[in-house]
Amino acid sequence: MRARGGNAARPAIALALCAGCGLVADVQAQLRSRLQASGFAAPVAFVQDPTDRAVQFVVQQGGRIRVVRSGTVLPADFIDLSSSIVAGGEQGLLGLAFAPDAAVSRRVFVNFTNRSGDTVVARLRRSSDPVVADPASRFDLRWGGAGGRAFIEQPFANHNGGNLVFGPDGYLYIGLGDGGSGDDPDHRAQNPLELLGKMLRIDVSVPDAHPTGYQVPADNPFVRGVPVAARPEIWAFGLRNPWRYSFDDRSRGGTGAMVIADVGQNRWEEVDYEPPNRGGRNYGWRNREGTHDNVTSLAPAYLPLVEPIHEYDHAVGQSITGGYVYRGSRLPPGFRGRYFFADFVQGRVWSMALAVDAQSGEASASDLVEHTAELGGFSQLGNISSFAIDGDGELYVVSYSTGRVLKVIGPPAAPSAPTGLRIIR
Repeated sequence: MRARGGNAARPAIALALCAGCGLVADVQAQLRSRLQASGFAAPVAFVQDPTDRAVQFVVQQGGRIRVVRSGTVLPADFIDLSSSIVAGGEQGLLGLAFAPDAAVSRRVFVNFTNRSGDTVVARLRRSSDPVVADPASRFDLRWGGAGGRAFIEQPFANHNGGNLVFGPDGYLYIGLGDGGSGDDPDHRAQNPLELLGKMLRIDVSVPDAHPTGYQVPADNPFVRGVPVAARPEIWAFGLRNPWRYSFDDRSRGGTGAMVIADVGQNRWEEVDYEPPNRGGRNYGWRNREGTHDNVTSLAPAYLPLVEPIHEYDHAVGQSITGGYVYRGSRLPPGFRGRYFFADFVQGRVWSMALAVDAQSGEASASDLVEHTAELGGFSQLGNISSFAIDGDGELYVVSYSTGRVLKVIGPPAAPSAPTGLRIIR
């Protein structure tokens, strides 16, 4: 994992007024953490099984995907890909996502760095046992047509991204880092011919015999060459190393927006907010780091550059880990609609309020609150590699360094008032 902070971070943009914004509730000292499962080696993700509420999958960087059922870690792996990958640093098995039609297709997708250090997005199918994948079903997506490579070349070992998420539109979103080194030396995040430093969006609902394993959605923003001629798989430009992004769950009252945590270079970590169906954005790297000029010797691919809704400097933390807009029901009501995120290096956790403009769909951030101490501090949280939500929309923290998954829970319930009392003289 990348070495991923303390003064309270400052919201990048002031709170905007919007229709339907509720009163700000007290979210100080309202949370606790509870051990959900442990014994993992370098876990980087905790993924809910969409077909069984009692089952989750733990992605280990070394290549194994473990199965948790009702809080118990099963002895058999879902799959072991360790022989196919190189792991360590920022390389390894980095992402897992189940197809929206997983109950029927049994398809699951993984993202890993192969033995040469290049990014592979592979499709697998569950076996007759739903907690065991069929390794013979593996198909590595081919990029750039039927004769294209079954991997995306990575020039350096760092900044691989690795997250896989299906959006509300049913398409697979793939966040790729800029290819590594420092300050994106070849300006790849702004190169229209490179997939690196981009968010990709592809349609993987194709037959098994399809030669590439995906097709490009007709409404992808660069299909028609506007605002620049670019690879059609690209959804957005200008990312350095998107380490976890998620969609605000529409099924639970969310907006459907994508929220991206992009790891910074030397000074600034950032949170980007993308309203639903708003592809074609340029988040600015390497020309910008957060809201600040960075390397400007070459022009960006196109303008405007979209500013983050939040940033923090390296006096606070050194590597952001993205989370979720909370839409569950077990935490106090004031947490609904707040975005949770963390810093990997410092093991700090925050949430912030999001005010969404009803007309533009854009959001602004405010009311940043730190929850590190109430969740147990660094000794409990360790280096936080990921967040997760379960089938009820409840929130979890993945501790990379301690090998544990922690559930975020609310304050203890007040004792019930006694009944049936009588006075004895």
